[in-house]
Amino acid sequence: MYTKKILTIILAGGKGERLDPLTRDRTKPAVPFGGIYRIIDFTLSNAINSHLRKIIVLVQYKCVSLNRHLRDGWSFLSSSMGEYIEPIPPQQRVKNSWYLGTADAVYQNLYSIEKEHPDYVIILAGDHIYKMNYLEMLKYHIDHKSSITVGVVPVPKNEAHLYGIVAVDSKNHLIDFREKPKNQLNLLPTSFNAHPDEPPDTYLASMGIYIFNTAVLYEAVTADDKIADSTHDFGHDILPNVVHHHKYETLAFKFIDEQTHQPKYWRDVGTIDAYYQANMDLVSVSPVFNLYDTEWPIRAYQVQAPPPKFIFAQEEAGGRLGTALDSLICQGCIISGGRVQNSILSPNVRVNSYADISQSILFEGVQVGQGAKIKNAIIDKDVKIPEGMEIGYNLTEDCKRFTVTPSGLVVISKGEIL
Repeated sequence: MYTKKILTIILAGGKGERLDPLTRDRTKPAVPFGGIYRIIDFTLSNAINSHLRKIIVLVQYKCVSLNRHLRDGWSFLSSSMGEYIEPIPPQQRVKNSWYLGTADAVYQNLYSIEKEHPDYVIILAGDHIYKMNYLEMLKYHIDHKSSITVGVVPVPKNEAHLYGIVAVDSKNHLIDFREKPKNQLNLLPTSFNAHPDEPPDTYLASMGIYIFNTAVLYEAVTADDKIADSTHDFGHDILPNVVHHHKYETLAFKFIDEQTHQPKYWRDVGTIDAYYQANMDLVSVSPVFNLYDTEWPIRAYQVQAPPPKFIFAQEEAGGRLGTALDSLICQGCIISGGRVQNSILSPNVRVNSYADISQSILFEGVQVGQGAKIKNAIIDKDVKIPEGMEIGYNLTEDCKRFTVTPSGLVVISKGEIL
């Protein structure tokens, strides 16, 4: 209905410093997730499932693996029909710099936007996990004659400082916007308090999803470029200025279930612990985020590898048992007499005899030696765990060798020699 009038822009150039060491060799949207996916696959799948077929991906930081992933897994659209997913790095078309912020990234690509002559531009973050039909938000934007619409979701008060939070009136007009207020929550006006129809003790957080009338987007990012002390960011600069000056009709679109009035699943995986928990959501007995929804498929590049294999049964192999419980096991994996529980094994992982893995995420190509024990860990690509090594059982020793989060999660970086 509207899709020919829309250009979709995915912001995928962030460093993701809070995800270190997973982002030492790749940009945040390219970090593996759920075994076979990259984080950006969820945003891209939402766009494709929403029938959006003109997609620009603004890339920058360590983008080689992301570009390769887009090429190998997302090149199925028909260019002859005007469809595309196009990664665009900084080109210094309008200034001699890299992208200085999310708004500057869009400003530097106004030429690419103008070529499409869209009526609306949807701007998305490439680093969140959720399912959303963007056309529902666009219909809301058009029906309410909005100039800018911001997707929002209720978050607990103790997490609100991690997001841009908004205040709205009874008609969902934005009346205030604060980006990551940190320790200032208690100093905010009462207008930020949640409305009665939302969960108690919550704030409305920006999802990093914006719909702009194209002319308004041009004007907003061009004006921001002229402000000397701007960080050129939508959350820090564009939206607070727009809301403060009331120059445009700016609305919030609440991402909630219309029947239950509860927030739908949306996760910002910007920290190691948040990333880990979102992965663990997938292996629960009744996952709140369903990967098996055939009506809303999550697409990804599929590694060419054989099916997973489980070998050595207890009664015929002297006590060895190759088994996996409540886990996601990807293609090419071999569990050879080891035990895996509540974990995610990416493609081509090998688990040898008597090894025990629990509550962990193993990236592609990890090799686990005989008798090794791993729990509460994230192990990046191509790491080889020696025989008998224990990870996650003695955090004092783990801290000497690896990254350990305050919650006790052990992270081993890509290709690390143990």
